[in-house]
Amino acid sequence: MEPHGGVTPQTITSILAYRAAGDPTAPYLCTDDTVLSFGEVDDQAEALAASLANLGLGPGDRIALVLPAWPEFAVSVFAAARIGALVVPVDPRLRLPELRYALRHSGAACAISAENAHGIDFLQIFEDFLVELPALSHLVTVGEEDLWYDDRIFQWEDLISAGVGRDFAAPAASPGDPFAILYTSGTSGKPRGVELTHANLLHAANETSRAIDLAPGDVVAGVGALHHVFGLAPGLLGTAMSGASLVLRDDADAADALRATRRHGATVLNGVPTDFANLLRDLQGEGGPPPALRLCLSSGAPMNDDLARRIEEGFGVPLVIAYSLTEAASTLAMSRPGDPVRKRHFTVGRPVGGTEVRVRERDGTTLPRESVGEIAVRGPGVMRGYYRQPLETAAATDPDGYLRTGDLGLVDEDGYLHLVGRREDVVIRRGFKVHPREVEDRIMAHPAVDRAAVVGVPDDILGEAICACVVRVEGGVVTEPEIQAWSAATLAGYKVPDLVSFMKELPLTDTGTVRRRELSRRLSATPPHARAASRQATIQD
Repeated sequence: MEPHGGVTPQTITSILAYRAAGDPTAPYLCTDDTVLSFGEVDDQAEALAASLANLGLGPGDRIALVLPAWPEFAVSVFAAARIGALVVPVDPRLRLPELRYALRHSGAACAISAENAHGIDFLQIFEDFLVELPALSHLVTVGEEDLWYDDRIFQWEDLISAGVGRDFAAPAASPGDPFAILYTSGTSGKPRGVELTHANLLHAANETSRAIDLAPGDVVAGVGALHHVFGLAPGLLGTAMSGASLVLRDDADAADALRATRRHGATVLNGVPTDFANLLRDLQGEGGPPPALRLCLSSGAPMNDDLARRIEEGFGVPLVIAYSLTEAASTLAMSRPGDPVRKRHFTVGRPVGGTEVRVRERDGTTLPRESVGEIAVRGPGVMRGYYRQPLETAAATDPDGYLRTGDLGLVDEDGYLHLVGRREDVVIRRGFKVHPREVEDRIMAHPAVDRAAVVGVPDDILGEAICACVVRVEGGVVTEPEIQAWSAATLAGYKVPDLVSFMKELPLTDTGTVRRRELSRRLSATPPHARAASRQATIQD
Protein backbone atom coordinates (compact mmCIF):
# COMPACT_ATOMS: atom_id res chain seq x y z
CA MET A 1 0.00 0.00 0.00
CA GLU A 2 1.40 3.38 -1.00
CA PRO A 3 -0.13 5.70 1.59
CA HIS A 4 -1.18 9.25 1.03
CA GLY A 5 1.30 12.02 1.75
CA GLY A 6 4.40 9.84 1.57
CA VAL A 7 3.73 8.07 4.88
CA THR A 8 4.25 4.33 4.79
CA PRO A 9 2.76 3.01 8.05
CA GLN A 10 2.21 -0.71 8.32
CA THR A 11 0.50 -0.62 11.71
CA ILE A 12 -1.54 1.91 13.65
CA THR A 13 1.30 2.51 16.11
CA SER A 14 3.65 3.60 13.33
CA ILE A 15 1.30 6.37 12.13
CA LEU A 16 1.53 8.36 15.35
CA ALA A 17 5.23 7.62 15.80
CA TYR A 18 5.95 8.99 12.32
CA ARG A 19 4.00 12.19 12.91
CA ALA A 20 5.34 12.75 16.41
CA ALA A 21 8.91 12.33 15.19
CA GLY A 22 8.54 14.49 12.08
CA ASP A 23 6.54 17.44 13.44
CA PRO A 24 5.63 16.93 17.10
CA THR A 25 4.11 20.39 17.55
CA ALA A 26 1.68 20.12 14.61
CA PRO A 27 -1.96 20.25 15.83
CA TYR A 28 -3.86 16.97 15.75
CA LEU A 29 -6.93 16.96 18.02
CA CYS A 30 -9.00 20.11 18.50
CA THR A 31 -11.78 20.58 21.05
CA ASP A 32 -13.58 23.59 22.48
CA ASP A 33 -11.10 23.69 25.35
CA THR A 34 -7.76 22.58 23.96
CA VAL A 35 -5.62 21.63 20.99
CA LEU A 36 -3.38 18.58 21.32
CA SER A 37 -0.36 18.17 19.06
CA PHE A 38 0.83 14.90 17.58
CA GLY A 39 3.64 14.91 20.11
CA GLU A 40 1.30 15.40 23.06
CA VAL A 41 -1.02 12.59 21.93
CA ASP A 42 2.05 10.38 21.40
CA ASP A 43 3.34 11.10 24.92
CA GLN A 44 -0.04 10.34 26.51
CA ALA A 45 -0.44 7.14 24.48
CA GLU A 46 3.02 5.98 25.58
CA ALA A 47 2.25 6.66 29.24
CA LEU A 48 -1.16 4.96 29.09
CA ALA A 49 0.32 1.94 27.29
CA ALA A 50 2.91 1.56 30.07
CA SER A 51 0.23 1.63 32.76
CA LEU A 52 -2.05 -0.80 30.90
CA ALA A 53 0.87 -3.18 30.43
CA ASN A 54 1.62 -2.89 34.14
CA LEU A 55 -1.94 -4.06 34.81
CA GLY A 56 -1.15 -7.23 32.89
CA LEU A 57 -2.84 -6.27 29.61
CA GLY A 58 -1.09 -7.22 26.41
CA PRO A 59 -1.31 -8.91 23.01
CA GLY A 60 -4.78 -10.18 22.11
CA ASP A 61 -6.58 -8.60 25.07
CA ARG A 62 -9.72 -6.66 24.24
CA ILE A 63 -10.12 -3.12 25.60
CA ALA A 64 -13.62 -1.64 25.35
CA LEU A 65 -13.84 2.11 24.71
CA VAL A 66 -17.11 3.50 26.07
CA LEU A 67 -16.34 7.12 25.32
CA PRO A 68 -17.79 10.02 23.35
CA ALA A 69 -15.63 11.80 20.78
CA TRP A 70 -13.08 12.94 23.37
CA PRO A 71 -9.27 13.08 23.09
CA GLU A 72 -9.11 10.17 25.55
CA PHE A 73 -10.67 7.96 22.87
CA ALA A 74 -7.83 8.71 20.45
CA VAL A 75 -5.13 8.27 23.09
CA SER A 76 -6.65 4.91 24.08
CA VAL A 77 -6.62 3.68 20.48
CA PHE A 78 -2.92 4.36 20.06
CA ALA A 79 -2.07 3.03 23.54
CA ALA A 80 -3.86 -0.25 22.81
CA ALA A 81 -1.91 -0.58 19.55
CA ARG A 82 1.40 -0.25 21.44
CA ILE A 83 0.70 -3.21 23.70
CA GLY A 84 -0.79 -5.40 20.95
CA ALA A 85 -4.33 -5.22 22.33
CA LEU A 86 -7.58 -4.91 20.36
CA VAL A 87 -10.02 -2.04 20.83
CA VAL A 88 -13.76 -2.55 21.06
CA PRO A 89 -15.31 0.87 20.36
CA VAL A 90 -18.80 0.98 21.84
CA ASP A 91 -21.47 3.60 21.32
CA PRO A 92 -21.94 5.22 24.76
CA ARG A 93 -25.63 5.68 23.96
CA LEU A 94 -26.30 1.95 23.74
CA ARG A 95 -29.03 0.58 25.90
CA LEU A 96 -27.87 -1.49 28.85
CA PRO A 97 -28.54 -4.94 27.29
CA GLU A 98 -26.66 -3.97 24.12
CA LEU A 99 -23.69 -2.64 26.08
CA ARG A 100 -23.60 -5.76 28.21
CA TYR A 101 -23.76 -7.92 25.08
CA ALA A 102 -20.81 -6.16 23.43
CA LEU A 103 -18.66 -6.44 26.55
CA ARG A 104 -19.54 -10.07 27.14
CA HIS A 105 -19.32 -11.22 23.52
CA SER A 106 -15.96 -9.53 22.95
CA GLY A 107 -14.59 -10.84 26.24
CA ALA A 108 -13.29 -7.38 27.11
CA ALA A 109 -10.65 -7.55 29.86
CA CYS A 110 -10.62 -3.80 30.39
CA ALA A 111 -13.00 -0.92 29.76
CA ILE A 112 -12.08 2.73 29.42
CA SER A 113 -15.26 4.64 30.09
CA ALA A 114 -16.65 8.09 30.72
CA GLU A 115 -17.89 8.46 34.28
CA ASN A 116 -20.92 10.36 33.04
CA ALA A 117 -22.01 11.09 29.47
CA HIS A 118 -25.33 11.75 27.75
CA GLY A 119 -26.98 11.72 31.18
CA ILE A 120 -25.82 8.15 31.88
CA ASP A 121 -24.05 7.20 35.12
CA PHE A 122 -21.46 4.76 33.81
CA LEU A 123 -19.83 4.36 37.22
CA GLN A 124 -22.99 2.72 38.51
CA ILE A 125 -23.34 0.59 35.40
CA PHE A 126 -19.79 -0.69 35.59
CA GLU A 127 -20.01 -1.36 39.29
CA ASP A 128 -22.59 -3.99 38.35
CA PHE A 129 -20.69 -5.17 35.27
CA LEU A 130 -17.55 -5.91 37.30
CA VAL A 131 -19.64 -8.46 39.18
CA GLU A 132 -21.61 -9.80 36.21
CA LEU A 133 -18.78 -10.12 33.68
CA PRO A 134 -15.92 -12.27 34.98
CA ALA A 135 -13.62 -11.45 32.03
CA LEU A 136 -13.82 -7.72 32.81
CA SER A 137 -11.00 -7.26 35.29
CA HIS A 138 -10.16 -3.53 34.99
CA LEU A 139 -12.02 -0.27 34.57
CA VAL A 140 -10.42 3.06 33.68
CA THR A 141 -12.67 6.07 34.26
CA VAL A 142 -12.55 9.47 32.59
CA GLY A 143 -14.02 12.24 34.70
CA GLU A 144 -13.78 14.17 37.95
CA GLU A 145 -15.51 11.90 40.44
CA ASP A 146 -13.86 10.78 43.69
CA LEU A 147 -14.02 7.00 43.40
CA TRP A 148 -14.64 4.43 46.06
CA TYR A 149 -11.78 2.08 46.81
CA ASP A 150 -11.59 -0.84 44.42
CA ASP A 151 -8.35 -2.29 43.19
CA ARG A 152 -9.88 -2.90 39.74
CA ILE A 153 -10.89 0.73 39.11
CA PHE A 154 -8.43 3.42 38.04
CA GLN A 155 -8.79 7.05 37.09
CA TRP A 156 -7.47 8.17 33.74
CA GLU A 157 -5.20 10.91 35.06
CA ASP A 158 -3.65 8.55 37.61
CA LEU A 159 -2.70 6.03 34.91
CA ILE A 160 -1.24 8.73 32.65
CA SER A 161 0.88 10.08 35.52
CA ALA A 162 2.00 6.63 36.65
CA GLY A 163 3.06 5.61 33.14
CA VAL A 164 5.28 8.58 32.29
CA GLY A 165 8.83 7.37 31.64
CA ARG A 166 7.99 3.79 32.51
CA ASP A 167 9.31 0.96 30.33
CA PHE A 168 7.05 -1.80 29.04
CA ALA A 169 7.19 -4.62 26.54
CA ALA A 170 6.10 -3.35 23.13
CA PRO A 171 5.35 -6.35 20.87
CA ALA A 172 6.04 -6.02 17.17
CA ALA A 173 2.65 -5.86 15.48
CA SER A 174 1.97 -7.22 12.00
CA PRO A 175 -0.36 -5.50 9.49
CA GLY A 176 -2.52 -8.64 9.44
CA ASP A 177 -3.02 -8.67 13.20
CA PRO A 178 -6.57 -7.95 14.37
CA PHE A 179 -6.93 -4.55 15.99
CA ALA A 180 -10.61 -3.66 16.35
CA ILE A 181 -13.97 -5.32 16.92
CA LEU A 182 -16.84 -3.04 15.93
CA TYR A 183 -20.41 -4.05 16.58
CA THR A 184 -22.90 -3.44 13.83
CA SER A 185 -25.96 -1.35 14.62
CA GLY A 186 -28.31 -4.33 14.50
CA THR A 187 -30.76 -2.91 11.96
CA SER A 188 -30.93 -6.33 10.27
CA GLY A 189 -30.71 -8.61 13.27
CA LYS A 190 -28.55 -9.21 16.32
CA PRO A 191 -25.32 -7.20 16.61
CA ARG A 192 -22.27 -8.86 15.10
CA GLY A 193 -18.68 -8.06 15.99
CA VAL A 194 -16.78 -7.09 12.85
CA GLU A 195 -13.10 -7.97 13.32
CA LEU A 196 -10.76 -5.61 11.46
CA THR A 197 -6.98 -5.72 11.15
CA HIS A 198 -4.42 -2.92 11.15
CA ALA A 199 -4.17 -3.30 7.37
CA ASN A 200 -7.97 -3.16 6.90
CA LEU A 201 -8.32 0.11 8.77
CA LEU A 202 -5.22 1.76 7.32
CA HIS A 203 -6.28 0.93 3.77
CA ALA A 204 -9.68 2.57 4.20
CA ALA A 205 -8.16 5.55 6.00
CA ASN A 206 -5.49 6.08 3.36
CA GLU A 207 -7.76 5.69 0.34
CA THR A 208 -10.38 8.07 1.72
CA SER A 209 -7.71 10.68 2.46
CA ARG A 210 -6.16 10.19 -0.96
CA ALA A 211 -9.51 10.73 -2.72
CA ILE A 212 -9.97 14.17 -1.15
CA ASP A 213 -6.25 15.15 -1.19
CA LEU A 214 -6.08 15.49 2.58
CA ALA A 215 -2.74 16.99 3.65
CA PRO A 216 -0.97 18.82 6.49
CA GLY A 217 -2.78 22.09 7.08
CA ASP A 218 -6.21 20.59 6.46
CA VAL A 219 -8.67 20.68 9.34
CA VAL A 220 -11.44 18.07 9.35
CA ALA A 221 -14.65 18.85 11.26
CA GLY A 222 -17.96 17.08 11.73
CA VAL A 223 -16.62 13.72 12.93
CA GLY A 224 -18.75 13.03 15.98
CA ALA A 225 -18.86 9.24 16.36
CA LEU A 226 -15.37 7.80 16.79
CA HIS A 227 -16.91 4.46 17.77
CA HIS A 228 -18.28 4.23 14.23
CA VAL A 229 -16.02 2.75 11.55
CA PHE A 230 -15.91 5.94 9.48
CA GLY A 231 -14.99 8.00 12.52
CA LEU A 232 -12.28 5.53 13.50
CA ALA A 233 -10.67 4.85 10.10
CA PRO A 234 -10.98 7.90 7.77
CA GLY A 235 -11.67 10.20 10.73
CA LEU A 236 -9.12 9.46 13.45
CA LEU A 237 -6.57 7.43 11.49
CA GLY A 238 -6.94 9.18 8.13
CA THR A 239 -6.18 12.60 9.57
CA ALA A 240 -3.14 11.21 11.38
CA MET A 241 -1.83 9.54 8.23
CA SER A 242 -2.19 12.80 6.32
CA GLY A 243 -0.86 15.10 9.03
CA ALA A 244 -4.19 16.92 9.17
CA SER A 245 -6.09 18.11 12.26
CA LEU A 246 -9.35 16.64 13.55
CA VAL A 247 -12.02 18.70 15.30
CA LEU A 248 -13.74 16.55 17.90
CA ARG A 249 -17.32 17.34 18.77
CA ASP A 250 -19.64 15.68 21.23
CA ASP A 251 -23.34 16.22 20.64
CA ALA A 252 -22.95 19.81 19.48
CA ASP A 253 -26.14 21.16 17.92
CA ALA A 254 -25.99 22.54 14.39
CA ALA A 255 -25.23 26.10 15.46
CA ASP A 256 -22.46 24.96 17.82
CA ALA A 257 -21.01 22.72 15.12
CA LEU A 258 -20.91 25.60 12.65
CA ARG A 259 -19.20 27.86 15.18
CA ALA A 260 -16.59 25.17 15.89
CA THR A 261 -16.02 24.65 12.17
CA ARG A 262 -15.44 28.37 11.72
CA ARG A 263 -13.34 28.80 14.88
CA HIS A 264 -10.88 26.04 13.97
CA GLY A 265 -10.65 27.03 10.30
CA ALA A 266 -12.05 23.73 9.05
CA THR A 267 -11.30 22.93 5.42
CA VAL A 268 -13.26 19.64 5.21
CA LEU A 269 -16.70 19.10 6.75
CA ASN A 270 -17.87 15.52 7.32
CA GLY A 271 -21.34 14.34 8.25
CA VAL A 272 -24.28 12.10 7.57
CA PRO A 273 -27.16 13.54 5.49
CA THR A 274 -29.14 14.40 8.63
CA ASP A 275 -26.21 16.46 9.94
CA PHE A 276 -26.01 18.47 6.73
CA ALA A 277 -29.77 19.06 6.65
CA ASN A 278 -29.58 20.48 10.19
CA LEU A 279 -26.52 22.59 9.38
CA LEU A 280 -28.22 24.13 6.36
CA ARG A 281 -31.04 25.41 8.57
CA ASP A 282 -28.63 27.39 10.75
CA LEU A 283 -26.13 28.35 8.07
CA GLN A 284 -27.23 31.91 7.40
CA GLY A 285 -27.91 32.65 11.06
CA GLU A 286 -24.32 31.68 11.82
CA GLY A 287 -22.76 33.98 9.25
CA GLY A 288 -22.84 31.73 6.20
CA PRO A 289 -20.40 28.99 5.22
CA PRO A 290 -17.03 28.78 7.03
CA PRO A 291 -14.54 30.76 4.91
CA ALA A 292 -11.75 28.15 4.88
CA LEU A 293 -14.02 25.29 3.79
CA ARG A 294 -13.06 23.56 0.52
CA LEU A 295 -15.08 20.34 0.63
CA CYS A 296 -18.05 18.56 2.21
CA LEU A 297 -18.02 14.76 2.63
CA SER A 298 -21.15 12.75 3.38
CA SER A 299 -21.22 9.11 4.49
CA GLY A 300 -23.29 6.69 6.53
CA ALA A 301 -26.61 6.93 4.69
CA PRO A 302 -27.94 7.51 1.16
CA MET A 303 -28.09 11.11 -0.01
CA ASN A 304 -30.93 12.32 -2.19
CA ASP A 305 -30.01 14.60 -5.07
CA ASP A 306 -32.07 17.55 -3.80
CA LEU A 307 -30.17 17.65 -0.50
CA ALA A 308 -26.87 17.21 -2.35
CA ARG A 309 -27.68 20.22 -4.50
CA ARG A 310 -28.66 22.34 -1.50
CA ILE A 311 -25.44 21.43 0.33
CA GLU A 312 -23.29 22.59 -2.57
CA GLU A 313 -25.31 25.75 -3.01
CA GLY A 314 -25.36 26.52 0.71
CA PHE A 315 -21.70 25.86 1.49
CA GLY A 316 -20.35 26.90 -1.89
CA VAL A 317 -17.98 23.92 -2.16
CA PRO A 318 -18.12 20.50 -3.82
CA LEU A 319 -19.83 17.61 -2.04
CA VAL A 320 -18.44 14.09 -2.26
CA ILE A 321 -20.28 11.00 -1.06
CA ALA A 322 -18.64 7.92 0.45
CA TYR A 323 -20.15 4.43 0.48
CA SER A 324 -19.09 3.15 3.88
CA LEU A 325 -19.54 -0.32 5.32
CA THR A 326 -18.30 -1.60 8.67
CA GLU A 327 -17.35 -4.96 7.12
CA ALA A 328 -15.13 -3.11 4.62
CA ALA A 329 -13.40 -0.98 7.28
CA SER A 330 -15.50 1.98 6.06
CA THR A 331 -14.98 3.42 2.57
CA LEU A 332 -15.22 1.02 -0.35
CA ALA A 333 -16.31 3.57 -2.97
CA MET A 334 -16.62 7.34 -3.12
CA SER A 335 -16.93 10.25 -5.49
CA ARG A 336 -14.08 12.71 -5.99
CA PRO A 337 -14.13 16.53 -6.03
CA GLY A 338 -13.34 16.60 -9.75
CA ASP A 339 -16.16 14.29 -10.77
CA PRO A 340 -19.01 15.70 -12.87
CA VAL A 341 -21.79 17.21 -10.75
CA ARG A 342 -24.35 14.58 -11.75
CA LYS A 343 -21.98 11.78 -10.76
CA ARG A 344 -21.33 13.40 -7.38
CA HIS A 345 -25.04 13.87 -6.70
CA PHE A 346 -26.53 10.67 -8.10
CA THR A 347 -23.84 8.06 -7.33
CA VAL A 348 -21.44 7.00 -4.58
CA GLY A 349 -18.52 7.37 -6.97
CA ARG A 350 -16.03 4.72 -8.00
CA PRO A 351 -14.35 1.99 -5.93
CA VAL A 352 -11.34 3.15 -3.94
CA GLY A 353 -7.88 1.87 -4.86
CA GLY A 354 -7.37 -1.89 -4.65
CA THR A 355 -11.10 -2.57 -4.21
CA GLU A 356 -13.12 -4.65 -6.67
CA VAL A 357 -16.89 -4.28 -6.91
CA ARG A 358 -19.22 -6.66 -8.69
CA VAL A 359 -22.98 -6.60 -9.09
CA ARG A 360 -24.53 -10.05 -8.87
CA GLU A 361 -27.76 -11.94 -9.28
CA ARG A 362 -29.05 -14.02 -6.37
CA ASP A 363 -27.33 -17.14 -7.70
CA GLY A 364 -23.95 -15.37 -7.74
CA THR A 365 -23.87 -14.66 -11.46
CA THR A 366 -22.02 -11.42 -12.23
CA LEU A 367 -24.33 -9.00 -14.04
CA PRO A 368 -23.34 -6.62 -16.84
CA ARG A 369 -23.13 -2.89 -16.31
CA GLU A 370 -26.39 -0.97 -15.88
CA SER A 371 -27.98 -4.05 -14.25
CA VAL A 372 -29.40 -3.96 -10.72
CA GLY A 373 -28.21 -6.66 -8.34
CA GLU A 374 -26.48 -7.24 -5.03
CA ILE A 375 -23.17 -5.44 -4.55
CA ALA A 376 -20.23 -7.69 -3.70
CA VAL A 377 -16.82 -6.31 -2.77
CA ARG A 378 -13.30 -7.68 -2.46
CA GLY A 379 -10.17 -5.83 -1.38
CA PRO A 380 -7.72 -4.89 1.39
CA GLY A 381 -10.43 -3.32 3.52
CA VAL A 382 -12.69 -6.36 3.76
CA MET A 383 -12.96 -7.67 7.31
CA ARG A 384 -11.19 -10.62 8.79
CA GLY A 385 -14.61 -11.95 9.76
CA TYR A 386 -17.34 -11.75 12.38
CA TYR A 387 -15.74 -12.30 15.76
CA ARG A 388 -16.50 -15.79 17.15
CA GLN A 389 -19.09 -16.37 14.39
CA PRO A 390 -17.54 -18.53 11.65
CA LEU A 391 -20.92 -19.55 10.22
CA GLU A 392 -22.01 -15.91 9.89
CA THR A 393 -18.66 -15.11 8.29
CA ALA A 394 -19.03 -17.94 5.78
CA ALA A 395 -22.55 -16.80 4.91
CA ALA A 396 -21.34 -13.25 4.25
CA THR A 397 -18.47 -14.16 1.93
CA ASP A 398 -17.97 -16.38 -1.09
CA PRO A 399 -15.08 -18.72 -1.99
CA ASP A 400 -13.47 -15.99 -4.10
CA GLY A 401 -13.24 -13.64 -1.13
CA TYR A 402 -16.10 -11.34 -2.11
CA LEU A 403 -18.19 -9.87 0.69
CA ARG A 404 -21.93 -9.92 0.08
CA THR A 405 -23.00 -6.45 1.19
CA GLY A 406 -26.76 -6.96 1.07
CA ASP A 407 -27.00 -3.64 -0.79
CA LEU A 408 -28.60 -3.38 -4.20
CA GLY A 409 -26.98 -1.26 -6.86
CA LEU A 410 -25.63 -0.97 -10.35
CA VAL A 411 -22.41 0.13 -12.01
CA ASP A 412 -23.01 2.52 -14.89
CA GLU A 413 -21.12 2.69 -18.16
CA ASP A 414 -18.62 5.14 -16.69
CA GLY A 415 -17.80 2.87 -13.75
CA TYR A 416 -19.75 4.82 -11.11
CA LEU A 417 -21.67 2.90 -8.47
CA HIS A 418 -25.36 3.68 -7.87
CA LEU A 419 -27.07 2.50 -4.66
CA VAL A 420 -30.67 1.42 -5.07
CA GLY A 421 -31.49 0.01 -1.65
CA ARG A 422 -31.10 -3.03 0.54
CA ARG A 423 -31.95 -6.48 -0.80
CA GLU A 424 -34.20 -7.18 2.16
CA ASP A 425 -35.83 -3.76 1.75
CA VAL A 426 -37.31 -4.61 -1.63
CA VAL A 427 -41.10 -4.50 -1.50
CA ILE A 428 -42.86 -7.16 -3.57
CA ARG A 429 -46.23 -5.63 -4.45
CA ARG A 430 -48.50 -7.84 -6.51
CA GLY A 431 -45.45 -9.55 -7.99
CA PHE A 432 -43.66 -6.31 -8.89
CA LYS A 433 -40.40 -5.38 -7.16
CA VAL A 434 -40.32 -1.85 -5.74
CA HIS A 435 -37.05 -0.36 -4.47
CA PRO A 436 -37.78 2.03 -1.57
CA ARG A 437 -35.01 4.49 -2.47
CA GLU A 438 -36.67 5.45 -5.76
CA VAL A 439 -40.01 6.17 -4.08
CA GLU A 440 -38.36 7.99 -1.16
CA ASP A 441 -36.43 10.29 -3.47
CA ARG A 442 -39.64 11.32 -5.20
CA ILE A 443 -41.53 11.94 -1.96
CA MET A 444 -38.65 13.91 -0.40
CA ALA A 445 -38.67 16.26 -3.39
CA HIS A 446 -42.06 17.54 -2.16
CA PRO A 447 -41.58 20.97 -0.53
CA ALA A 448 -43.62 20.03 2.55
CA VAL A 449 -41.66 16.81 3.26
CA ASP A 450 -38.59 16.77 5.49
CA ARG A 451 -37.84 13.03 5.59
CA ALA A 452 -39.42 9.89 4.20
CA ALA A 453 -38.91 6.15 4.47
CA VAL A 454 -40.75 3.53 2.45
CA VAL A 455 -41.38 0.03 3.79
CA GLY A 456 -43.57 -2.93 2.95
CA VAL A 457 -46.43 -4.06 5.19
CA PRO A 458 -48.37 -7.32 4.86
CA ASP A 459 -51.52 -7.10 2.74
CA ASP A 460 -53.98 -9.89 2.01
CA ILE A 461 -54.52 -8.83 -1.60
CA LEU A 462 -51.26 -7.20 -2.66
CA GLY A 463 -48.89 -9.44 -0.73
CA GLU A 464 -47.13 -6.32 0.48
CA ALA A 465 -48.53 -2.81 0.49
CA ILE A 466 -46.21 0.15 0.06
CA CYS A 467 -46.26 2.39 3.10
CA ALA A 468 -44.56 5.79 3.06
CA CYS A 469 -43.58 7.07 6.51
CA VAL A 470 -43.37 10.85 6.19
CA VAL A 471 -42.03 13.60 8.43
CA ARG A 472 -43.32 17.02 7.42
CA VAL A 473 -41.16 20.12 7.45
CA GLU A 474 -41.93 22.42 10.35
CA GLY A 475 -45.25 24.10 9.61
CA GLY A 476 -45.72 22.06 6.45
CA VAL A 477 -49.15 20.85 5.38
CA VAL A 478 -49.58 17.85 3.12
CA THR A 479 -52.10 15.01 3.03
CA GLU A 480 -52.01 11.37 2.03
CA PRO A 481 -53.80 11.94 -1.30
CA GLU A 482 -51.36 14.73 -2.12
CA ILE A 483 -48.34 12.48 -1.45
CA GLN A 484 -49.90 9.78 -3.64
CA ALA A 485 -50.66 12.22 -6.45
CA TRP A 486 -47.16 13.69 -6.23
CA SER A 487 -45.66 10.19 -6.50
CA ALA A 488 -47.93 9.17 -9.37
CA ALA A 489 -46.71 12.12 -11.45
CA THR A 490 -43.35 10.45 -12.08
CA LEU A 491 -43.57 6.87 -10.79
CA ALA A 492 -45.23 3.81 -12.27
CA GLY A 493 -48.61 3.03 -10.73
CA TYR A 494 -47.37 -0.02 -8.84
CA LYS A 495 -44.74 2.15 -7.10
CA VAL A 496 -47.17 4.71 -5.69
CA PRO A 497 -47.62 4.36 -1.89
CA ASP A 498 -50.77 2.56 -0.86
CA LEU A 499 -50.54 4.06 2.62
CA VAL A 500 -49.00 7.20 4.06
CA SER A 501 -48.19 7.40 7.75
CA PHE A 502 -47.25 10.85 9.05
CA MET A 503 -44.77 10.81 11.92
CA LYS A 504 -42.96 13.36 14.05
CA GLU A 505 -39.66 11.55 13.53
CA LEU A 506 -38.23 8.38 12.05
CA PRO A 507 -36.29 5.82 14.10
CA LEU A 508 -32.62 6.21 13.17
CA THR A 509 -29.33 4.52 13.88
CA ASP A 510 -26.38 6.59 15.19
CA THR A 511 -25.26 7.22 11.59
CA GLY A 512 -28.61 8.57 10.47
CA THR A 513 -29.81 5.41 8.70
CA VAL A 514 -33.52 4.64 9.03
CA ARG A 515 -34.35 1.54 11.06
CA ARG A 516 -36.63 0.06 8.43
CA ARG A 517 -37.35 -3.16 10.26
CA GLU A 518 -38.52 -1.22 13.27
CA LEU A 519 -40.87 0.80 11.07
CA SER A 520 -42.17 -2.37 9.43
CA ARG A 521 -42.80 -3.99 12.81
CA ARG A 522 -44.67 -0.93 14.07
CA LEU A 523 -46.89 -0.75 11.03
CA SER A 524 -47.42 -4.50 10.72
CA ALA A 525 -48.55 -4.67 14.35
CA THR A 526 -51.37 -2.23 13.59
CA PRO A 527 -54.55 -3.82 12.14
CA PRO A 528 -55.47 -2.52 8.66
CA HIS A 529 -58.64 -0.78 9.86
CA ALA A 530 -56.67 0.94 12.64
CA ARG A 531 -54.03 2.06 10.13
CA ALA A 532 -56.77 3.59 8.00
CA ALA A 533 -58.25 5.44 10.97
CA SER A 534 -54.81 6.59 12.04
CA ARG A 535 -54.10 7.92 8.56
CA GLN A 536 -57.24 10.04 8.66
CA ALA A 537 -56.26 11.37 12.08
CA THR A 538 -52.70 12.21 11.13
CA ILE A 539 -53.87 14.21 8.14
CA GLN A 540 -55.39 16.66 10.61
CA ASP A 541 -52.39 16.96 13.00
